[in-house]
Amino acid sequence: METNKVNVKIYGQEYVIAGDKPREEIIQVAAHVDMKMQEIGEAAKSLGASPSNIAVLSAVNIASEYFEVLEEIEELKRLNLQLEKDAQHYVQLWDESKKNYMDYKEETQAIVVQRDDLLNEIRQKEAEAQQLHEAVNNARQQAQSSMEEVVREVEDKCKELENSFFDLQMENLQLKKELEKYKNING
Repeated sequence: METNKVNVKIYGQEYVIAGDKPREEIIQVAAHVDMKMQEIGEAAKSLGASPSNIAVLSAVNIASEYFEVLEEIEELKRLNLQLEKDAQHYVQLWDESKKNYMDYKEETQAIVVQRDDLLNEIRQKEAEAQQLHEAVNNARQQAQSSMEEVVREVEDKCKELENSFFDLQMENLQLKKELEKYKNING
């Protein structure tokens, strides 16, 4: 690493500070120390504080700020750790939700397929029922037609029998007359 030497002015005194930090950072740190010493010097002016007392008070003040910042850093680390845990938890919840969604999607697809199969089966059953209904109607019409034909045939036979019966009665009367006549002649 390259060592940087920087001339800085702190509380009116010139100093050469060397370090491996970038030049801008060294100047920034020196400016902060100068600012703190100026603040404390103004506050302690009325008390007649010496530059060494001001330097010690500034060092204590800067150290106090340093420890406050360390505490804040620790708190931020703790919060960051909690946020990482929360993020992991939410990632896990997200993964579970995605899995549940995929399961739901698969179940839904299976239900849609099952519904389509059932609808096809219903259509087939309706077509079969329609065919059976038509077959029953055709059979009923054929039976009706056959019955009407049988009734006509029976009626025709009855008429024929009535006519034959009438003819027989007429023939019987004629035969009786002839028999009477024959009896009268012979007798």
